[in-house]
Amino acid sequence: MKSTTRGTLAAVITCVAAAAGATPAAAVGTVPVPLPLGGAEKALNVELPEATGQLPVPVPGSPEGPRYVEGRLIPERAVPQLPVHGGLPGADLRAPLPNILGAGFDHVGVDAPASDLRTLAPGVSVDAPLTSPNADGFGLPEAKLPQVGVLAPLVQTVPTADLGVGPGL
Repeated sequence: MKSTTRGTLAAVITCVAAAAGATPAAAVGTVPVPLPLGGAEKALNVELPEATGQLPVPVPGSPEGPRYVEGRLIPERAVPQLPVHGGLPGADLRAPLPNILGAGFDHVGVDAPASDLRTLAPGVSVDAPLTSPNADGFGLPEAKLPQVGVLAPLVQTVPTADLGVGPGL
């Protein structure tokens, strides 16, 4: 086997092994998004802010199925609530500070990591205008007022952020 063939084969095997060991973006939960300002910093010969972010990957969950309740003809949660788990986007910013706060404080930084977000879409619960069969009425259902309920949407999250000032933060 020629040396060029062996080198090509080794490169292909290395790439395949690296791809097999890498985790997909959906398994990570967030996708990093850098903001490339290095070229502008060199062209302008000035220190520019550094910014990176994280975008969450939303993951739909499985809805709760309808629940059958005694005395109702139609099950509860006829239109179920769909849960979606994801997150709020995160950011990491670092900017130069022109010694406003005195010597030793030349950078300011904000770190707001991506935080978990849990949501439930609105749902509907409906009941028919008839009761279940009644033994006292010869097995016939009785009329009643129809019932409709809207299940409110739900949003739960706990965002955090850190602000720091210091030398070369």
